[in-house]
Amino acid sequence: MTAPFVPLEPRGAVLGDEVYERLGEAILDGRLAPGARLRDHELAEWLGVSRTPVREALQRLERAGLVEVSPHRYTRVSLPNDKAEADTFELVAYNMGIAVRMATARCDDDTLTEALERLDEVIAASRADDCDGLAQTSHAFFRVVTKASGNVALVQFVREYAIAIRRNLSGWQPFIECPLGRTAAYEQFREAFARRDGQRAEEVLRGIHGFA
Repeated sequence: MTAPFVPLEPRGAVLGDEVYERLGEAILDGRLAPGARLRDHELAEWLGVSRTPVREALQRLERAGLVEVSPHRYTRVSLPNDKAEADTFELVAYNMGIAVRMATARCDDDTLTEALERLDEVIAASRADDCDGLAQTSHAFFRVVTKASGNVALVQFVREYAIAIRRNLSGWQPFIECPLGRTAAYEQFREAFARRDGQRAEEVLRGIHGFA
């Protein structure tokens, strides 16, 4: 089997984090396909590292739901399933509503401006009915909002489960199918966000995603 990786060249980050990210990205892009067996010695050889950071990365990926482990039988890439996707979408929708409420109350004016610029990109993608663009711009907007929330626990949670979130939301489609109605809702969300009305912004956001 051709190695799916080139050896790692650590650049100041913790080696275990680099291995985790490399394996996670390989799962996302299909180099490590659903159901593929994962052997720590083989992965370590491909990455040019010892087995310890590989084992640690596999344990983290198991906790995130991307890897399945049956003791003394197998370690393999998990299979995507509708339940995981629906639960992830629900969790993200509610968490981002909370992040919006915290960010509007805590962020400075420069960060608010940056968030609104990203939100304008979301609105443009919605107006164009570009679902892929809508997903990408939404991710960029919420990356700003999560940091602006000032909540270390939320930031750490999103960072740890970012790979699982990206995988489980890869097939995401907007809840509001009509681009006119959806865009109008995003404009209402922007208005509330701009005036720092966190409660209203959260309510509108949840409605956009079907959790009103």
